Amino acid sequence: MSRLPPAGWRALLRSALKEDLGRDGDVTTRFFVPRNVRLRGRVVSREAGVICGLEIAAAAFKACEPLCRVTLLARDGARVRPGQAVMAVSGGRGLLTAERTALNFLQRMSGVASLTRRYADRVRGTRAKVLDTRKTLPGWRALDKYAVACGGGLNHRMGLYDAAMVKDNHYLGKSLEEGVRLLRRARPKIPLIIECDTAAQVTRALSLKPEILLLDNMRGPRLRREIRRIRALAPRVKIEVSGGVGLDELRALARLGPDRISIGRLTHSAPALDLGLDLE
Repeated sequence: MSRLPPAGWRALLRSALKEDLGRDGDVTTRFFVPRNVRLRGRVVSREAGVICGLEIAAAAFKACEPLCRVTLLARDGARVRPGQAVMAVSGGRGLLTAERTALNFLQRMSGVASLTRRYADRVRGTRAKVLDTRKTLPGWRALDKYAVACGGGLNHRMGLYDAAMVKDNHYLGKSLEEGVRLLRRARPKIPLIIECDTAAQVTRALSLKPEILLLDNMRGPRLRREIRRIRALAPRVKIEVSGGVGLDELRALARLGPDRISIGRLTHSAPALDLGLDLE
């Protein structure tokens, strides 16, 4: 996702603001900050990382302070250093009302982008690309995957509808061969991914000519052997590696020659990037 469609976040932002404001609104700001106050501030990164979510954060400030002025000082996908300002804002006390919601979006999305960049940098110079998974925060699928793209990763399927990924749990009632035949007949353009844990499963899957063959939880000589075998028998099939891939082992896995390495922790375990609003 090279850009974030508004439909992917506007309703989510409205819901987040409603959650924070409740029925009575921002009572602290209402009773402690003068109505006519004018504020200026900057959103600053406290640590090195990759920024992401600036458009949504700006929209949060404007939703609570319609006449505020927002100036973006960075762009999504840019590396930032500690102390770097990524946004300047000026306006009334509504900026304080929007602060936490704006930072919640910005910190989480920047955290995903920052972690993805660390993984993507580790495979640089190999044929492998780092991919996300469907292990995203419910309701945040588009935002999480956009953040992965900003961090230099690639997006796996968006949902259950745009690719068929066959796992062991799908072998119920129909054989693998019958399921593939029905899929190809009904949805010929849908990519087919077949997950394999053993050499025997790889042999069976190759006979069905999937677009992608996923080697799950394979490591060491066994993984190297299966990658070489797939390359020899079906050079057009893309090879994906998955299964608890950590940063420390990523480079070694990439050097074995897979096309894709999918990593769930990019979205389910990324720590938030530390950002804050500093008022002048």
